[in-house]
Amino acid sequence: MTYHLRCPQLPLAIYREVAAHLSLVTGVKTELIAQQSTHFDYSLSQVDSLRIDYPEDLNSAAQRQIEQILAYYSDRYGAWETIQP
Repeated sequence: MTYHLRCPQLPLAIYREVAAHLSLVTGVKTELIAQQSTHFDYSLSQVDSLRIDYPEDLNSAAQRQIEQILAYYSDRYGAWETIQP
């Protein structure tokens, strides 16, 4: 399964932190997608989105761990938006 998530005001360092935490979950792979905007806006993150890949048969404990990690950052930095790549 593949998900693309975005939190527009999330700084690059925090995106990297989220990706690192998610990558600790067995079977999960992450990739940071660079900002595609041609217009510079200082308030935009350098990252457009976070891609999360994991197998469809991922166990429920690992799925809960992913949800908990995303919820932790959502509570601190704002809601995640699911986007189409």
